[in-house]
Parts: sequence; C-alpha cells; structure tokens
Amino acid sequence: MKTLHKYLTTQVLASLLLTVAVFTAVLLLGNVLKEILQLLIIAGHGQMKVVIEAIVLLIPFVWVFALPMGLLTSTLLVFGRFSADQELTAARASGISLISLVMPILLLSLFCCALSAWFSMDLGPRSRVKYLNLRSDLMSDLANVQLPEEHLINVSTNFIIYTEKNDHGNLENITVWSFQDNTTLNAPRGQIEHDTTNNQIILNLFDVRTVTPMTNGVPIISSVGEMPIYINLGAIKNQASKPSISNMTFSQLQDELSELEQQAARPVSTNQSLAPAPKADDLPQNLIERVRVEMQRQIAFSFAPFGFALIGIPLGIRVHRRETNIGVALALILVLVYYSFFVLGEELALRPEFYPHLIVWAPNFIFQAVGAVLLWRANRGT
Repeated sequence: MKTLHKYLTTQVLASLLLTVAVFTAVLLLGNVLKEILQLLIIAGHGQMKVVIEAIVLLIPFVWVFALPMGLLTSTLLVFGRFSADQELTAARASGISLISLVMPILLLSLFCCALSAWFSMDLGPRSRVKYLNLRSDLMSDLANVQLPEEHLINVSTNFIIYTEKNDHGNLENITVWSFQDNTTLNAPRGQIEHDTTNNQIILNLFDVRTVTPMTNGVPIISSVGEMPIYINLGAIKNQASKPSISNMTFSQLQDELSELEQQAARPVSTNQSLAPAPKADDLPQNLIERVRVEMQRQIAFSFAPFGFALIGIPLGIRVHRRETNIGVALALILVLVYYSFFVLGEELALRPEFYPHLIVWAPNFIFQAVGAVLLWRANRGT
C-alpha cells in the first residue's frame, strides 16, 4: 500500500508541477502581449529589469487560477493512465479499495486548498496591485491615479465621487454627491482634464441628471447637457493608493466593508464641515453587496483544488485513456463550467435578491457532490 501511495503521489506531484508551469505560462502570455510589451516600449530597453519585475509580480496572481487547473489536469492524466495501464485492476485484485488508494491525493488537494487560499486572499491581490502601481508609474497617467475605478473618493468636504470605469480619463457611469446642496449627480459619461496651471482637475460630466432632496420629501429632478466640476488636487485625500474591490486582499475587503457600513449608517448633517455619506441604497452599483460577494468569492475559490481533485480522479478512471490531449481538453471544459458560476455571481452582485454570494459557492457544492458520487461508484466498480 505504501508503495502505491508513494507512486501515485509522486506521479501527481510531478504532473502538477508541469501543468501549473504550463498554465502559468499560458495565462501570463495574454498579459505579456497586452500590457507588458507596452511597458517595454515605454520603459525602454534600458529598463528591461522593470519589465521582468512586472512579470514576476503577475505570477502569484496567475497562480490563483493555475494551481486548481493544474491539479485537475494532473489527476485526470495520472488516473487516466493508471486505469488504461490496468494498474487499477491489479490494485483491486490485491484487495485494495480505490478510496484508500486515493487518500494521499485528497490530502494533497487539501494542502493545495491552503495554498490557494493564500494566493486568492492575500498574495495574489497584493502582487496584482503592485503590478498595477508599477504600470501606472510608467504610464504616468495622473487622471487614472487621482480617480481610480470602483472606489468612493472623498474630495475635501464638498464631494464624494465614484466612477465605474476610467479609460485614460474617459469615464463611464459617474456618480457625484455634493455636500454643499446635498445634491446627487449621475452621468453616463464624463471626461477628465488636468489643469497644471491651477493644479486642478476639471471633471466634465455629460447628460447629467441631478437629484436634490427637499424638506417635504419630494426631490427636485433636472437634467443638464454638460456640467464641469473643478477639483483642487491639493484637497484630494490620499485614497488613490487604495486598490479597487476586485484587487483587494481579504483583510482589505473587511476594512472596506466596515468603512462602507459606517458611511451608510452615518446620519446626514447640515454642517458642511461634517461630510455626510450616501445611504447604503444610494451607493453606486451597491458597493456593499459587491464587497460581500468578492469576499465570498475569495473564500469559495480557495476550495477549488479539493473539488477538482474529487471529480478529476473518477473522471480520469472513466475516460480510461493515456492521451494527454484528452485529459487537457476535459480539464478545460470543467474549468470553464466551474468559473462560469463565479462570473455569474459577480455579474449579479448588484442584484442581492438573486443571492450572488451563494452562487459563487455553487460550483464547489456541485463539483464536490458529483465527485463524491462518481468516486463512490468507481470504488464499487460501476
């Protein structure tokens, strides 16, 4: 038994290292072609070490995805060959059950879960943020630095600004809360201009919809074709260094959630020196729910290796093939199915009635349940 355990564990580990390396290279390739080559052009050949640093910073973020994919592929390949070579039949003939045979692999998957949790909840987001900061420094895009995407930015005691997208100063879905008259401004698009002479940013909003609450409870709603907002750079609080929600670590998400909930609970004050925060249901895109979904996504994603191992072992036995391409193709299909739930959960983060925080847990429950049933059937030889 110990010999078989050592044999299978060694095979899975060797295959795991190889597949993780391959998936890391493939996932990095897209970033290299899309972004890092631009860094090389901007930084120049004399700054090649900066580009290498950018690639190194991206690796931990890529491992968030490469590790579960690699474990799934390695179990499919190893147990596919183990079954095709009739080694499983020989083990069963010796009175060894499949459950006891694969126990070290399941324990290995739990260790991978711990690594995945570290990558997903801490190391990966931190490395991604460092990479983005490095890229931003080289691009010298001041507008993007001052108004990052998907984050509430306090501007003195006069404004809170939120933008869903910032593409080199071209903004989409902007919301501005003005504390001077307690007015909310919404605009589908906007543009940033940098006035270096006066050290200010001019935020030009287009197709603006303004909502001003009245004491009688009936708001005044009006529309303006174009509205400029002048922002003194010296008055902006140092919040540009804070990452977007999707790039926060788990501890940062906890702090962000606490801060948003405090802002939501803070009463509206008529004193301009006390900047009131919008209520929770007025937050753009329901940021509180988005933070909660992201927290649940990071936790749920940490359990991906166990679910992948649980379903990969019996599927590899059922496929009963030695060919590597069959195992890789099957792994990619399963990965697409698994990640589609996370994409769906993130898309529904603005619709709490659909329980998006539970949707991101669905693939773990499905894969582990299906994997347990298939493993039980494979253990019985059916």
